[in-house]
Amino acid sequence: MLQLEVPTAPRTRLPGDGHIWVMVLGDLVIFTGYFIIFMVYRTMNPAEFLAAQQHLNVNIGVINTVVLLTSSWFVARSVLAARAGNHRSAVRFVYLGAAGGVLFMILKSYEWAAKIGAGHTNSDLFFSFYYVITGVHLVHVLIGLIALGVVVRELGNPSRRRPAVVESAAIYWHMVDLLWVIIFGLLYVMR
Repeated sequence: MLQLEVPTAPRTRLPGDGHIWVMVLGDLVIFTGYFIIFMVYRTMNPAEFLAAQQHLNVNIGVINTVVLLTSSWFVARSVLAARAGNHRSAVRFVYLGAAGGVLFMILKSYEWAAKIGAGHTNSDLFFSFYYVITGVHLVHVLIGLIALGVVVRELGNPSRRRPAVVESAAIYWHMVDLLWVIIFGLLYVMR
């Protein structure tokens, strides 16, 4: 009897650990809540928000956006290098990605200091949202830097080199980047 074998498509897998996706989706839901509340208050106080928004430095916002996008590119390259078994290059790319995160934090700290020094504190409704949203995002950048540090540790130990760890950290880092792009659009660009 002749049996025909049906070719099966190669199985694709979701990158990283499944738990990271749950965490990322949870974070996105929380930030979506922040964004909706911001938009509601912005709709109720358009003149006040527009006047306060004029005090933000769009150039720093653009630089931070480019820094994080570049950082995410380096982290994506680290995933590709780790999958290919080129762990030395993967570590180098992780360091470059982390350097972008540190630069982002420095620029954001400078921007906060300049705004507070100019008297733009959380007594202004717009700046209350600005500090909370960018502050929570900054905490996420710090957590992302810790995750990238774990990746460096993992890749430095031949017995612990697991692509899923590199992928999970990259997924988180890309979420942080995505959130910044939305924050930049809401706070700096949208008029």
